[in-house]
Amino acid sequence: MEYTGSQYIGEYVDGRMEGKAKYILPTETSYVGEMKDGMFHGEGTLYFPSGSRFDATWDKGLVVKGTYTFADGLQYDDKNWHYCDSYDRRFYTEICYGLKPSGISQLTNMDPPRKIPTGCYDCGDGFYNPDLRVVKDYRSCFLRNADDDEHKWIICTCRKGWDEIVGHRPKL
Repeated sequence: MEYTGSQYIGEYVDGRMEGKAKYILPTETSYVGEMKDGMFHGEGTLYFPSGSRFDATWDKGLVVKGTYTFADGLQYDDKNWHYCDSYDRRFYTEICYGLKPSGISQLTNMDPPRKIPTGCYDCGDGFYNPDLRVVKDYRSCFLRNADDDEHKWIICTCRKGWDEIVGHRPKL
């Protein structure tokens, strides 16, 4: 564990991780469940720092079946997924609690939305600084460097940390 930065709290059999356990990854993602021969095996849950979770049945480290639940309680369904599809563009909180009155926009599923630092973009898992080309999570911990494709996608798609006039501008 000292080489990977992970932490294991649980039972051992013949020096191998086996039985009920908690395994904490260096990314602060943690697994709570059954282990066998050093692998996720049986029933177990991955808990992510964002507050989401993945409940699954594992076989020798591989997922047999599982359910992903977002931090807001929305469960992903790969067969009947209708959240933010072309037919229904509401946020999950709008589906659960109704739409805001006219003139009060809901910009993200989180209401009120996160405050984005000036000059940065909210890319879903953190803030992107285009000058440094770095994504940091919402607690300002480094997540990754952005390559050219991700940089372009974020600049074109994601919410900005500043207001900007868009549309028709009269000639001066």
